[in-house]
Amino acid sequence: MTAFKNLFATRWGIIGVGAFIGVFAALLQKWGNPGNMGICVACFGRDIAGALGLHRAAVVQYMRPEIIGFVLGSLITAYLFREFRPRAGSAPIVRFVLGVFAMIGALVFLGCPWRAMLRLAGGDGNAVVGMLGLVGGIWIGTLFLKGGYNLGRTQKTYAAAGWILPLIMLGFLALMLIFPQIQGQDKSGVLFYSVKGPGSMHSPLIISLAVGLAVGFLAQRSRFCTMGAFRDLILFRQAHLLSGVIGLVVAAFITNLILGQFHPGFNTQPVAHNMSLWNFGGMALAGLAFALAGGCPGRQLFLAGEGDGDAAIFVLGMIIGAAFAHNFGLASSPKGVGPHGIAAVVIGLIVCLFIGFTMRKTN
Repeated sequence: MTAFKNLFATRWGIIGVGAFIGVFAALLQKWGNPGNMGICVACFGRDIAGALGLHRAAVVQYMRPEIIGFVLGSLITAYLFREFRPRAGSAPIVRFVLGVFAMIGALVFLGCPWRAMLRLAGGDGNAVVGMLGLVGGIWIGTLFLKGGYNLGRTQKTYAAAGWILPLIMLGFLALMLIFPQIQGQDKSGVLFYSVKGPGSMHSPLIISLAVGLAVGFLAQRSRFCTMGAFRDLILFRQAHLLSGVIGLVVAAFITNLILGQFHPGFNTQPVAHNMSLWNFGGMALAGLAFALAGGCPGRQLFLAGEGDGDAAIFVLGMIIGAAFAHNFGLASSPKGVGPHGIAAVVIGLIVCLFIGFTMRKTN
């Protein structure tokens, strides 16, 4: 049992986890998810915000089961291996704001770190610029970490507090089952559904949920995190987590080749734009916010499943950030950056720098 418990934390274990995510992300695209978007925490969080009516961008509204599966899969695994540890209390309002700006930056680029890698594996050259921005933002975050940046310690709390976000996700799943999409209609009960655009493209519910649960299980065991991969490489010259990221890209690339989903180029890529400066800037903002918050969006979902209330606050911040991005013209589209997206990136970078400079422990 002990050997199995630690299996996914080994070098080959985390490479296997990355490969699993890469293969099934490509397969989810084949089964119905949008192009180069088999899995994207930012895009799927935006779709969930739309399904709840928090924004009214009709083309991106769907209750994505993958996100629900991530949290519930992590929750189940944490209980199985006695790692469910309810904790909270470390600068929650700061984490919420970081979640908001992380989502805004990601939606200016049009994807989270996972989607940036999946776009790269699908042949989208714009993802290279986004990945450079991501690494640049994380690098700035490591400078703050070296300088004493710290959001403080979390404290053990009631088990019920650790269950809040998983219960919210269960509620989302229940809403989806009670109010399923009706063919050709954009609303069913309380939920909104896209009838065209990326939100209308999805694999079958049971498959999406099953993949989400499996990824939640594997990521919880392996501590898979894209932000952590680059942070550890920059700070400690450790490539353990990075090997999982490489496994994801390679596996997705090979699967895309097999399925005929690899289409190299910069133009006419699915749900992407080629405004390079703001592809870079959006992901730089996202990377900095992830570094200051202590994890990429996927990792935040897995931590929330383990009972981390601070990660749950970050996740809720991302959902609200998605609503802001579409209600206020911040999010990009295939036509380019939204009318106020550039200003949002600049403001977000200023806010994150303010947080990094002011929340430092000095001797």
